[in-house]
Amino acid sequence: MAYKAMILAAGKGTRVRPITYTIPKPMIPILERPVMEFLVDLLRRHGITQIMVNVSHLAHQIENYFRDGQRFGVQIAYSFEGRIVEGELIGEALGSAGGMKRIQEFNPFFDDTFVVLCGDALIDLDLTAAIRWHHHRQSLATIITKSVPLEVVSNYGVVVTDEHYRIRSFQEKPRQEEALSTQINTGIYIFEPEIFEYIPSGEVYDLGSQLFPRLVELGVPFYALPMQFEWIDIGQVPDYWRTVQMVLQGQVPHVPIPGQQIRPGIYTGLNVAADWTKIHVQPPVYIGGMTRIEPGVTIIGPAMIGPNCRLGQNSCVERSIIFEYSRLGNGVHLKDKLVFGRYCVDKSGATIDLQKAALDWLITDARCEVPPGVGTGTHL
Repeated sequence: MAYKAMILAAGKGTRVRPITYTIPKPMIPILERPVMEFLVDLLRRHGITQIMVNVSHLAHQIENYFRDGQRFGVQIAYSFEGRIVEGELIGEALGSAGGMKRIQEFNPFFDDTFVVLCGDALIDLDLTAAIRWHHHRQSLATIITKSVPLEVVSNYGVVVTDEHYRIRSFQEKPRQEEALSTQINTGIYIFEPEIFEYIPSGEVYDLGSQLFPRLVELGVPFYALPMQFEWIDIGQVPDYWRTVQMVLQGQVPHVPIPGQQIRPGIYTGLNVAADWTKIHVQPPVYIGGMTRIEPGVTIIGPAMIGPNCRLGQNSCVERSIIFEYSRLGNGVHLKDKLVFGRYCVDKSGATIDLQKAALDWLITDARCEVPPGVGTGTHL
């Protein structure tokens, strides 16, 4: 049986700002590939090739990249949540469950068991085995859970079950001493079409905070399946920073480093302009195509420098991520930072607006003309 899937991609990604001011969360790049592309690839590998995506915030970016899914070996269609005001698209997300209901009411698409994935995590899960377990339990709804260490349980939504894996309650980001379980909701769900009987029409309605507690209250067959698998949540900027660090260090097996390896642990895109005898690079490092690196630059990995960047003389990039078209001034030292447009973010998520702080001479758009010698000897 060929099952169907939905990827939830309509959220504004407020916890990953400033990146999501201009990039929707599912399009956040993991070394040049959007995170949602890995989800599409996972579904395809498990024979799930009919995929519905709900979109809202910056919807055009998702639609323009994935189109009809043909080049990814799948079929994709989109459900836009919002309206047009004075010629401009205004996103108005309907909530995760509300978005599902809208598609089903438009025309019954989900006619058998289907999978729903949140569009903001890297996962490598045996979906086929999970669906088989779901059927064995004759479950209406199944949440895939994962065990995390007790000390980080307060970052997640906790799922509490009985000895038969039937869900009894939820805890949203409980304090460590109050947590009744270390099994967390991974945002991966398996449903039967009958689930739509429990979702109201024409309302903003959420899976986690509204639908799931209702299913528990009504006593329907609702289970949690604990599985050990690779799951990297990109819920916040620090999560994203750590994810890129892990990928560069080879700790995420299904995410290869792009480009060509010119030296051990040093990968580049096309036509990087650098005199390798006059710079110091400590791997692992990825440098995007058409980037210029001036003499005296030091790059200490894990570090990612996007395409079309320019690193000024004697600048230093240490364990940092620099998005495309960024220019680093001469002598500027970045350590444990993420540079995105006009923003510089540290690994804890604290953000500097370079324009408002009058520091935009340190880091600028590489396409702008900048007087020589600016930005000398500054640490960020």
